[in-house]
Order: sequence, then C-alpha cells, then structure tokens
Amino acid sequence: MERIFFTIGSLSGFLGVGLGAFGAHALRSRLDADLLAIFEVGVRYQMYHAFALLAVAWACTRWPGAILTASGWLFVAGTVLFSGTLYALSLSGARWLGAITPFGGLALLAGWLCLAWAAWRG
Repeated sequence: MERIFFTIGSLSGFLGVGLGAFGAHALRSRLDADLLAIFEVGVRYQMYHAFALLAVAWACTRWPGAILTASGWLFVAGTVLFSGTLYALSLSGARWLGAITPFGGLALLAGWLCLAWAAWRG
C-alpha cells in the first residue's frame, strides 16, 4: 500500500502545483475574486492532503494495517470530493456543488482520525 499511497500523493501534489499555477495565472483575470478564492482553497487542501498521503505511505512501512489503509483511501476520496467540488464550483459557478463539499471534508477528517489511531496502536 505504501507505493500506491506514495504514488497517489505525489501525483496529487503535482496536480496541486499545476492547478495552483493555473489559478494564479490563467484564472486571475477570468474569475471573480470570490470564485478564485474558492479555487485556491481547493488547491490548498489538495496540497495538504498530498502530503498527508505521503505520511500514510511512510506510516505503512511502520504500522501496516486496515486502519492505516482506510486513512489513505479516506484522504483520496476526501480530496476528490472536497477539492474537486470546489474546482468545479469555481469554474462553473454551480453553487449546488457546495452541498457535496462537506462530505469530502468529513472524509478528510476521518482520514486524520484513522491516521492518529493507526499511529497510537502502532
């Protein structure tokens, strides 16, 4: 699992940097300030959780188990739901997507709890 989470985390970080640059250069003149801020929150949380996935990959080498695996997949799902809906909302203006975003946030929170539990049980 460590290779899978390290690979996904690395690719997520790559995409986060690319999307951050896209937002800073291509979207700055095309989006209203509030929509650009929403896009930037998506990038920020994607980057945080790219690093979280790298931490999970490292933790898999020390404390492998189902809880740690769940943590990694919760970070993946949470990033897709949280950041993905923020990107879609900012680019499309479809405010209804904001109703999905909290589910991503809950998955991210659950991922952190699972990571803490796995480390505690170590």
